[in-house]
Amino acid sequence: MKVSYEGLDVKLNAAASAIRARVAVQNRSAMRWRPDEGFALGFHIFDAENGTLIVDGARVRPPNEIGPGERMTAEFDIPLPSDLGRYHVFVSPLQEERFWFYEKNSPFLLIDVLVRNENVHLMRVCTMTRPRLRREQWLRSLGRAFRYPVQTIWRNRSLIRTMVRRDVLGRYRGSFGGVLWTVLNPLLLMITYFFVFGVVLRARFGSDPSRASFALYFLAGMLPWLAFSEAAGRAPTVLLEHRTFVKRLVFAVETLPVNLVVAGLVSEAFALALFTLFLFIARGGVAWSIAWLPVILVPQIFFTAGICWFLAALGVFIRDLGQVIGFLLTLWFFLTPICYPEASLPPGAAPLVALNPMFVLVRAYRDIFLEARAPAFGPLWKLWLLSTVVFVAGHAWFYKLRKSFADVI
Repeated sequence: MKVSYEGLDVKLNAAASAIRARVAVQNRSAMRWRPDEGFALGFHIFDAENGTLIVDGARVRPPNEIGPGERMTAEFDIPLPSDLGRYHVFVSPLQEERFWFYEKNSPFLLIDVLVRNENVHLMRVCTMTRPRLRREQWLRSLGRAFRYPVQTIWRNRSLIRTMVRRDVLGRYRGSFGGVLWTVLNPLLLMITYFFVFGVVLRARFGSDPSRASFALYFLAGMLPWLAFSEAAGRAPTVLLEHRTFVKRLVFAVETLPVNLVVAGLVSEAFALALFTLFLFIARGGVAWSIAWLPVILVPQIFFTAGICWFLAALGVFIRDLGQVIGFLLTLWFFLTPICYPEASLPPGAAPLVALNPMFVLVRAYRDIFLEARAPAFGPLWKLWLLSTVVFVAGHAWFYKLRKSFADVI
């Protein structure tokens, strides 16, 4: 269906919230457009965000048949929806009761309009095809998928900081230890695992059989796990715990899982301080390779945030998820070589363990803190790629389901 558009004249009547469009359409096909066979020129209005057809507009029929190479001129008054949003207006030939030309990937006249704050803005007028428009929408959606999570965190950074402080201080309010439990909890947990694996089971890393060496390798592996497991373990119930924010207030609920990620990082920061002190005492200093820590920390944060967004949204609909995640995290912990060396695994298990993103983090922490070298590039770039995908997909999942939270909770 070959069509071209000439003499475009599109005027916006903002006061009437309408568009007047005048266009000449040339038949560049071998067909003859006969009005008695239903040929006409018309318009459709779509919601630009979800592609829903909103208005099936008026038709203008040619006075006579339009042969190949001939033109017809049509003029439309196009009333715009009153709801705020962005709209696509398609102006295209059609054959009544059969098809619109744009549905056959024929060019059509696209008028983009933005209705905002009782004002109407004409965004663009151009000739378009559906495949090209789909590509534009896909690229725009992809850009939003990467931009929205970062914008959410940045715009609500003050709220996140306040909520994390409230969470950390309120978690142990009324106890004798108070905020000191933020340090004691990870410390006692690490001492327990060290006693079981380092003293009772006598696990060792590398060629150094000393308990001090085992403690260093074990504690280095625990650093990323502490932050991840704390956030992921609380994520399924975080929206239920803050149901007042979800149901009654205009609140950026997508920040609640982020609060867990930041709170986990606070716990890791205390554990990191203790580990660094122990490392300094045991080895007399800290390696230069610690400068690689931000390169590891960013994908760790992305991966944890994506998982927390996914679990938080799913936990609203599956109330048993909190108990299931506790078991899965325990299983994940023991499947990750943290308390035991990778060499103790069966030979066939090594390729599977290499796919574990937490083990990639564990090995990277050990590289920069204990081996005085940069983390291996191959696993690191794959971790960055995976964590970015999880980050974007987790936020998209949460964003898609958030409209249902208030009804379910």
